[in-house]
Amino acid sequence: MSRIPDFDDLPEVKGMPQGCAWGVYDKGGKKDVYGTLNNITPDILKSAYAELKDGVSVSLNWPVGAIQTPGFGRKGLVHKVMSFVDTPLAAHGYDDEVEFNTQCSSQWDSLCHFHHQESAKGYNGIQTTVEALTQDYGKEDLEQKIPTLNHWHQRGGLVARGVFIDFKKWADENGRQFNPFNDDKISIEDIETIAKKQGVEFKTGDVIIIRSGFTEGLTGQSGEKQGELMGSHRTCGVTGTPEAAKWFWNKHFAAVAGDMIAFEHIPPIDPKTGKEGSVGELVLHQYFLALFGMPIGELWDLKALSETCAKLGRYSFLLTSVPLNVPGGIGSPPNALAVF
Repeated sequence: MSRIPDFDDLPEVKGMPQGCAWGVYDKGGKKDVYGTLNNITPDILKSAYAELKDGVSVSLNWPVGAIQTPGFGRKGLVHKVMSFVDTPLAAHGYDDEVEFNTQCSSQWDSLCHFHHQESAKGYNGIQTTVEALTQDYGKEDLEQKIPTLNHWHQRGGLVARGVFIDFKKWADENGRQFNPFNDDKISIEDIETIAKKQGVEFKTGDVIIIRSGFTEGLTGQSGEKQGELMGSHRTCGVTGTPEAAKWFWNKHFAAVAGDMIAFEHIPPIDPKTGKEGSVGELVLHQYFLALFGMPIGELWDLKALSETCAKLGRYSFLLTSVPLNVPGGIGSPPNALAVF
C-alpha cells in the first residue's frame, strides 16, 4: 500500500468536509469496504507477532446481556434453552437460542452503523437502506458493495497489534476526578500523557484500546441501578472534536475501541457553537465510521486486560477479533482476545 495521506493532505471530496478518506483505499476500480483495516499490511501483521512472548491470553468480551435494559429503545438479551427430550431428537441434551441487539454489550460498529448526517452517506459514499442491509445468501448485495462486518471474514478477520491506554488506572493513581456516567472527557493530551508513562509508541496499523471504567461501573448492578446510572444519557468518552478526529487519523490506526458506550462523550458539543447537541451530532462517529472508514469498538471488558498489562509491565499485545459472519451485519460481538 502506498503512503497513507495525513488528514490535511487527503484529497478533496466534493461536498464533504476535509478529512474525508473516500477513495483512498480503492483498488482496481472497485470501491473499498474495509476502510482503515487496510492499514494492516502483511508486513505490519508479521511484526505484530513479535508481541507473543509470555504465553498469556485475555478475553476482552463483556457478557452478552450485561446491560439488562440497553436504552435508546434497544432490545436486551433473550436466551432460550430447550431440552432434546421435548423435541424429535428425544435424547438427553440441550440446544439454545439467543436474540439480542448487537449494541447491548461488547461490539464492533461497522462502517454502516452511523452515517455522515448532512449527506446521509456512509463510508465511501454508500447510501444504504434497511432493505439493502437485510441480506441473505442469495442476494447479489453479498458482493463487496456495502461495508458490513461479514466482509471481514474474507480478509481473515482482524489480527493486529493492540495498544492499551489505561486511563482509569492513571486517573485513580493521580487523583483525577472522573465519572464514567457523566460527560467527562478523555482528551488527546490525556492519551499522549498515559502512552508516555506506559512506554507505548503508536505505530501504523495499531488498534488503540482505551479504558474508562464504564463497563466496570455497571457490572454486577441490578437492572434498576444500571438504568439510574445511564438514565441521564450523559456518558464519558474521548473528546469529540474535529481536532481529535484529525489526531486519530494521523496516527493511522486500523481501528479504535474502548469500554465506553459510544467511545466519545455524550452529549456531543457542536464544534461551531459550543452548545450541546443530540446523539445525531456525534463528531467522532461521523468522522471515524463514515468519513475515515475506521471501525469503533464499544463496551469492551478491559479490567482483566488492565491487570495483565500491569503485571507484565507492557501495554501492547497481539489482538485478534472475529465478528459474527452475518450477511449485512451492522454490529457484532467482537470475539476479541489480547495475546501476550
